[in-house]
Amino acid sequence: MAKRIPQSDIDEVLSRVSIVDVVGDYVALKPSGNGEYKGLCPFHGEKSPSFGVSATKNVWHCFGCGEGGNLFQFLNRIDSLNFVEAVEKLAGRVGYTLNYEEGGSGSPELSVRARVLEANAAAAKFFASKLDDIEAEPGRLFLQGRGFDKAASEKFGVGWAPKGWTGLSDHLKTLGFTEDELILAALASKKDKGCYDRFRGRLIWPIRDSTNAVIGFGARKIFEDDQGPKYLNTSETPVYHKSSVLYGIDLAKREISKTQQVVVVEGYTDVMACHLAGITTAVATCGTAFGDEHIKVLNRILVSDSKKPAEVIFNFDPDEAGQKAAMRAFASAQKFNALTYIAIGPDGLDPCDLRQERGDGAIIDMIASKRPLVEFAIERSIAAFDLASREGQIAAVRAAASIVAEISDSALRSSYEKHLSELTLVDRAAVNQMVTEALRGVRRSAVMPQSSVEQKAVATASGIPPVDLSDPINRRERWLLEVVVQLPEFCDFKVLQRIFRSYFSAPRHLMISKAVLRAFDGKNLIHTVSAELEGDLASTWREILMAQLPVVDEESKQKYAIGVIQGALLQTVEFEKQFLIQALTQAQAANKPEDANLIAKKLVELDTELVRLRAER
Repeated sequence: MAKRIPQSDIDEVLSRVSIVDVVGDYVALKPSGNGEYKGLCPFHGEKSPSFGVSATKNVWHCFGCGEGGNLFQFLNRIDSLNFVEAVEKLAGRVGYTLNYEEGGSGSPELSVRARVLEANAAAAKFFASKLDDIEAEPGRLFLQGRGFDKAASEKFGVGWAPKGWTGLSDHLKTLGFTEDELILAALASKKDKGCYDRFRGRLIWPIRDSTNAVIGFGARKIFEDDQGPKYLNTSETPVYHKSSVLYGIDLAKREISKTQQVVVVEGYTDVMACHLAGITTAVATCGTAFGDEHIKVLNRILVSDSKKPAEVIFNFDPDEAGQKAAMRAFASAQKFNALTYIAIGPDGLDPCDLRQERGDGAIIDMIASKRPLVEFAIERSIAAFDLASREGQIAAVRAAASIVAEISDSALRSSYEKHLSELTLVDRAAVNQMVTEALRGVRRSAVMPQSSVEQKAVATASGIPPVDLSDPINRRERWLLEVVVQLPEFCDFKVLQRIFRSYFSAPRHLMISKAVLRAFDGKNLIHTVSAELEGDLASTWREILMAQLPVVDEESKQKYAIGVIQGALLQTVEFEKQFLIQALTQAQAANKPEDANLIAKKLVELDTELVRLRAER
């Protein structure tokens, strides 16, 4: 029978984790006051932070794309985890043992994803323990020959895969893992008589994600009779997706967030060399070219501002393959929330060889001597032309014009036009003309957030018109909802019942107000309403939850809340008065003196109330 996680366990897990810490593993967050944090949305490209996390309300919301929800919904969206998997991931994070009940809809076992991560963690320990074996001496000599001692190996978790066919598989089976689980984790491969280890007789680097979980492995060939590739990486699994994996992100993430700089190198040993030399923001791709998914991972951490723009520094070999890689990186440069640079080692040395031959200082100097990637791209694009001939000069400018046109800053673009003119000896005006022609054809492929027009079209198509907050009536409605939701302790339920009957005109506000009123007497207003609302209403609801109130201390909060509520009550009473005046006119026209007298008496009471309310304001 299927089992489920009891609510008491879910509540206990949530009480032990911080939504800010968990989301902060994926997004660089900065405090914005009152327990609120901001960062760049991980779900759509943006240059300015519109993504918010509330430590007090335990919700997240992006004001740009409208995505949001609770912590489980965040893990579902960013890691494709279902509810059970998300609870299990958080429970593992805080070391809480979950119980399972009969009769639910969840799995009786740990999720597939969780089992893969457990198998990887156990494999990493196994490999690390084998590095001291006699058989692993060739691997140790390889590391020593590249300047890495035992402490360095332990820091990066480097291990050894025994040459035997089933050493790892046999070990993991004793821990309760099945062959199917080992094959799913890409730790073993299938054969007729069973399974055999995927990694054998190789040095092993565990690959971790930003939360420090082992998601895969990289294995370096050591023996000449090994017929496999030089580097063998984990294949696609439920947790390992090579297009987005960055080796070293677990060690570099916090320093990248702090310094707003990342160094992208080409291999495991280069990452090790950089970190040991003091460049602790170094990462590398794993068996694939640097692409859009890698950019998205880094953009979650990089937050440029005018005072200190973020930096991405690429280190490539100076050979043809390295230069092509650099040009591919330049083609994606506009997609970064950062300025892009290139740093090439002296005499073409990669970071590992450079550290070994010239010491840590040489790596630091190499990174410090970085050049703008656009400058490199321009110079490479004209290198194939004969600049001694007029025809070659013009052809070179035409080749580089599209690169200069990619520069969005007009002042910087003008500066590089001058640089290109000086390199090719072509008149500045002619260079400008060719860049202008290229500029007309430039189509940037960077993912941009939806414009307000696009957002409005999407919202209208959903059937519930968006709220136009430029309208003063809608703004006042929003202020009231923000106060009621964020400062309910200063709200009187009977007063709210009276106001909510007639106050709201925007359809979304009206529907949300009804849900709020139904839940107001409950113990958990936010949770109850969040569970009820869906789609556009849920998005607007999160905007209300995450809105920054113009007050900080408790005394100011109370004054602000009372002021907003009294203002809404005053408008409500005025509306009631106008309604009664119309009713009085109708009663008099219908010759109903008794009704007219009752209405007139009520009007006097409302006038008295209006005088009092205006005096209190």
